[in-house]
Amino acid sequence: MMDVAIVGCGKLGSKVAEALADGDYAVTLIDKNDAALEHLAQQLDVMTVNEDARRISVFEELGIENFEFLLASTGSDETNIVIASFAKKLGCKHVIARVCDPEHMNQFDFIREAMDIDSIVNPDMAITVEIYKYLVEKYALSNGIFTSGRIALTEFPAEKYPSLIGLTMSDIREAMPDILIAAISRAGKVILPHKNDEIKENDILYAIGDKKMISQLHKKIHEEDETIRLNNVMIIGGGKTGFYLAQKLEEYGSSVKIVERDLDRCRYLATNLNNVMVLHGEGTDIDLLEEENMDSMDAFITATGYDEENLLLALTAKKHGINDVISKVSHENYQDLISQMGVDMVLNPLDITTSNILRYIQGSNKIISSVLIQGQAEIMEIIVNSKMQIVGVPIRSLDVPDDVLIAAIHRGNKVIIPDDDTVIRLNDRVILLNLLSGIGDIEKLMKPKRN
Repeated sequence: MMDVAIVGCGKLGSKVAEALADGDYAVTLIDKNDAALEHLAQQLDVMTVNEDARRISVFEELGIENFEFLLASTGSDETNIVIASFAKKLGCKHVIARVCDPEHMNQFDFIREAMDIDSIVNPDMAITVEIYKYLVEKYALSNGIFTSGRIALTEFPAEKYPSLIGLTMSDIREAMPDILIAAISRAGKVILPHKNDEIKENDILYAIGDKKMISQLHKKIHEEDETIRLNNVMIIGGGKTGFYLAQKLEEYGSSVKIVERDLDRCRYLATNLNNVMVLHGEGTDIDLLEEENMDSMDAFITATGYDEENLLLALTAKKHGINDVISKVSHENYQDLISQMGVDMVLNPLDITTSNILRYIQGSNKIISSVLIQGQAEIMEIIVNSKMQIVGVPIRSLDVPDDVLIAAIHRGNKVIIPDDDTVIRLNDRVILLNLLSGIGDIEKLMKPKRN
């Protein structure tokens, strides 16, 4: 069992602890807030330490030299940098620091080297990267967004393959036994379909199978003249996410407008962004948005600090006919509402950052490679070893959570689209999909056997 320390049990620290506690990890939470620690201790199988981790005596008493990983995720960048550096100097093998301030962005490499920090995570940059990939790269797929050996995955609108609309997953398996519809993006929400789920007209489908067959499907469905059209973008909210995204899109060549309510923040944005129009006003002022040619936008991103406002504005933008509408939403309570709104993409920075941290902690020992799907689900490849509980057991007996799908198996030169009777063997390369909203479920599935 691997020892992991997490300093700071706010939203990020708690989310990572919850995911790791389901796997083969001994988690220690360190925080000055005794009430927060007690609350988590009642929910999770973790050890808690009510101390200030800036004191090196805390790490010495804990025996930090025996820990494999430490995550510093307090609310202060500087505190996280100091804590991670102290832990590393005292013998912790790998340290991760959460750093969010844009002022640090251009000197991440220097901070890592000077402070001996192995990895730096930035939730606002993480969500920015996923938004950018969706907007700029979604039309630029060549032979699938994920390839491994003879397995590939591609995405396409259901309307490009109309004979699939109305069919259940079971129907499709009969008609196309060598291809699996592994995920569906429906009204801005990614779902993992089950046997009786039907494909609907406006769904975006993710198909996985043998690379040759997926390549043929891709060529049949995607037209050669598909091009990226991202000339005009409007961002509501000039916080860190809005700042990072405007910077990347401006560098890409888009014409970007940011609407921000705080005048001092507007001055900061205008000073630190090149060729980006900064508008001082309320994002909820529809008259202002219409005056600024809202209807002519190719993409509209809502990234304020308020989930309700982001969703309301995203819905308004869709009603104005904007092609790509993306919303930043931090609370999972809105998932059911989101699925009814028709927004193109809804992202949770906490889920994305947690996924990035977990993949770093797991490293190449478990996960060979992984790719996020619309920032809401993850497709990954693992090599099955003798310690995993999934070896030698029919899939129907594995109690696979609803948030996880065993999508394909690469066995030697053979590609297998599994069913309930398929038995996973030692050294199989298994392609898994999991929803980030249930990120701990993948840890349960890969947890070692208990003798």
